[in-house]
Amino acid sequence: MGTARKKVQVVILILVLLIGGFAIGQTLFKEKSKVPGVGDQPPGFSLFDLKGEVHSLADYKGKPLVITFWGTFCPPCIRELPEFQRQYDKWKSEGLEVLAINLSEADLPVQNYVQRLSLNFTVLRDVNRKVERMYGLRSYPTTFFVKPDGNIAEIVVAEMSEEQIQKRVEKLFEP
Repeated sequence: MGTARKKVQVVILILVLLIGGFAIGQTLFKEKSKVPGVGDQPPGFSLFDLKGEVHSLADYKGKPLVITFWGTFCPPCIRELPEFQRQYDKWKSEGLEVLAINLSEADLPVQNYVQRLSLNFTVLRDVNRKVERMYGLRSYPTTFFVKPDGNIAEIVVAEMSEEQIQKRVEKLFEP
């Protein structure tokens, strides 16, 4: 009985070492996903809007673009959304697009906020927060200003006033 027990213990030890080694190897040698920065192209994505239609980042190629991440749980985000709406109304005839990506919340609260704030720019749903992770978000609101050439002009991790948003949008139209 003692030798059989010892064999089982050795097999278990070997399995633990193999699994542990595999896990450590995956952690050490896994390619780190690059968080986008100024001058980079934002990572591509496809997300549903509130009507169930799919929007891909590629759909907005060649346009000045604002991508803002928000949640109903975030008071600065909610205060900022009407400011984005005013800028969108002002610049949409020039081609500006605003994508407001909601962070994995239920449909009803998101739809209620969109209706209450009378938002008519594109609101997308990051249901599993995959896009949030791709963009390396650490706090909210976070906004990416993307020039028509597809490169990120600026990233703001803070609430902005209408004037601050306007200055950044104006820069998107500069050559």
